[in-house]
Amino acid sequence: MSKIISQNDFDSKQNADSIRIFFERFRISSILKASNVRKTKGIAPAQILMYAFALVFKNKSMYMDMLLGSNTATFAKDTYYRFMKSISINWIRFTTLLASNICRDVIAPATSEDRVNALIVDDSIFSRACSKKVEMLSKIYDHANKKFLYGFRMLTLGWTDGNTFLPVNQILLSSSNENKLISSNDVDRRSNGFKRRKLSVMKGTDAMIELIKEARKAMIPADYVLFDTWFASPKTLTAVERLGYDVIAMIKRSDKMSFIYRGGKYTLKELYKMNRKRRGRSKYLLSLVVEIQKDDRKIPVKIVFVRNRSNRKDYLCLISTDYNIDEEEMIRIYSKRWKIEVFFKVCKSYLKLANECRSLSYDAMTAHTAVVFARYMMLAVDNRESEDPRTLGELFTYFVDELADVTFVQAFRMIMELFSDMMAERFELGEEEISSMIDTFISALTPSMQRQLQVS
Repeated sequence: MSKIISQNDFDSKQNADSIRIFFERFRISSILKASNVRKTKGIAPAQILMYAFALVFKNKSMYMDMLLGSNTATFAKDTYYRFMKSISINWIRFTTLLASNICRDVIAPATSEDRVNALIVDDSIFSRACSKKVEMLSKIYDHANKKFLYGFRMLTLGWTDGNTFLPVNQILLSSSNENKLISSNDVDRRSNGFKRRKLSVMKGTDAMIELIKEARKAMIPADYVLFDTWFASPKTLTAVERLGYDVIAMIKRSDKMSFIYRGGKYTLKELYKMNRKRRGRSKYLLSLVVEIQKDDRKIPVKIVFVRNRSNRKDYLCLISTDYNIDEEEMIRIYSKRWKIEVFFKVCKSYLKLANECRSLSYDAMTAHTAVVFARYMMLAVDNRESEDPRTLGELFTYFVDELADVTFVQAFRMIMELFSDMMAERFELGEEEISSMIDTFISALTPSMQRQLQVS
């Protein structure tokens, strides 16, 4: 994707045209209206968003773009700042509806209905290391670098069909201790800005459920929800299952977590010791169907113990609320979770997720994150259509359907015509006799084939 991002102004016009086509194709203006964006006077909101969208492709910040005189916008910087800091815009709904439109218009027409789609949940560090007056700022622990820093946990919900990844929505999580936060006191409690702040101080697992509800409301197609050990617990498994999704997750071998098996309660380590493992080069070591319980609610789950490739004496544990799923299929589906890690890398390295916005406003940081997500969606669509020939448009779909009809109908007619001509030429049979032979042949076929021939 980095090759798509321009490093000079040579193809700036081509980038501008691509952005304009993307905005028109997926009806960004309508999505903004549905996200509570209203034009009171002056510049259209879609025009301001398009300008913010294009900054990374110019390789300039908004300040430098206006300072150097290369700004093509017809509005002042204050207009841009007011738009980004607006407390009325529902940015969670904006990215969710955009991802839904892309799924419906681009991916679904070229994808089989039997293909497994999944929602993916994960978080990443949104660092504001040199800031002390940023609104809602909190001190968090970076598990990758093993140190504390100032910033947010960017809880992200994504969608994938195994080939394309789309970021659906996100929330910048802060500390649950509201006394330690720098917060604005003039935020209207009825606004989307206040709802964002309220969501940001929730536990990560509770905020995850709210993001999944937004995706479900937008009818984004998904069969499973995938997440790692940070979110895997009986509480989250049962909560997601209530929403109508199955879960596939990696789970910790914690002594505090027990499972109901053969009338008793056991930890993962005890279950592993109790049962016989598969020998040889099997893809998994052990598979069990157990029960988890939360608030007097029991649901059956399947636990699969997989050998750790980096340490063959160790093992990893996968859990799924779909206890009928095949073990190898479960492992294959969970491997799709890696796509969200690639997404985080692209956003931070190429789309300026953490470096472009230096605002102290929590709303501006949320708006900036939504813009970065929209940029990634455009690159994902471009990448999909450049590699998949089935996305060449409606004309290709018509040709495919016509080709399938011609293959069956015309082939059968040609065979029957050839048979009739041969019988009439060699055996000098009449039309009635040939028709009787063809009817006898068709009556000997299976009922399903007879119905297909009648339809054709």
